[in-house]
Amino acid sequence: MSVSTETTLQTMPMAKALNAGLRQAMADDPKVLLMGEDIGKLGGVFRITEGLQAQFGDNRVLDTPLAESGIIGTAIGLAMRGYRPVCEIQFDGFIYPGFNQITSQLAKLTNRTEGALQMPVVIRVPYGGHIGAVEHHQESPEAYFAHTAGLRSVSPSTPNDAYWMIQEAIASNDPVMFFEPKSRYWPKGDVDLSQSAAPLHASRVVRLGTDATLVAHGAMVTVLLQAAELAAADGISLEVVDLRSLAPIDYEPLLESVRKTGRLIVAQEAPGNVSVGSEIAATVAERAFFSLEAPVLRVSGFDVPFPPAKLEKLFLPDADRVLEAVDRALAY
Repeated sequence: MSVSTETTLQTMPMAKALNAGLRQAMADDPKVLLMGEDIGKLGGVFRITEGLQAQFGDNRVLDTPLAESGIIGTAIGLAMRGYRPVCEIQFDGFIYPGFNQITSQLAKLTNRTEGALQMPVVIRVPYGGHIGAVEHHQESPEAYFAHTAGLRSVSPSTPNDAYWMIQEAIASNDPVMFFEPKSRYWPKGDVDLSQSAAPLHASRVVRLGTDATLVAHGAMVTVLLQAAELAAADGISLEVVDLRSLAPIDYEPLLESVRKTGRLIVAQEAPGNVSVGSEIAATVAERAFFSLEAPVLRVSGFDVPFPPAKLEKLFLPDADRVLEAVDRALAY
């Protein structure tokens, strides 16, 4: 980790930024607890919690049994008693044993009790592909939870966002699904320790353009920026929007961009059927119909189970697939 001459600006990978954000949240509030499989002495399989048990003790950084339902259920009970648990799901595909606790209990208790109980629980989910792993280790289950009333869902794409968004999620009195794009854990970026770049649920234009709008979240934002750079060499100007929040979705920057460019391509690693991309496409078609010069197009993973690692490059959208959609949109 390198430090610039600006003491508030540091360069670090997303994994270190998340670690720093968790450390700051724990230092700020003794009610913040971390829970998960192998997160203590080991520091988690991706080392996101490395060193935190040594600093804060095993009463605040708890190694749990291999039982996702038990992890979430225990966190719900702790939240009832005024704590702010942060649960780590080791891999995206391991979340389903805890699905009932999340969707039927955690998401509903505040409404069920008419606000008497708050559920300040964060569930960290490493998700997505590009790490060469087997099934249940590279999936993108975010649509299940974005669909669930009572849950907030967010996904950072940069180390700076990761540092700030994890702290903002922990400070929320509502349950937050925090989707971490694991393929972005290691590339480095600047982190401004002095102020957040945007509120937790704000989408943001990260590249200006005039010919078409590209929108994504998590690791796909990097793919869109690569596609925009390649398109620029051919004289095509693409605007890129980082969604950042999946529930709620901040549509205004996206709609403003579409009204300017007249075209939209939505990209995601997850399968396209009944997805976050589907919802964005439908909403933009409804709210910006008269600004569109072409149909909203979607680029996604295929509607099949995640394939063996040697086939992941065929399954996951890349810059070429994004640019093919851009060509189709510009042909109208």
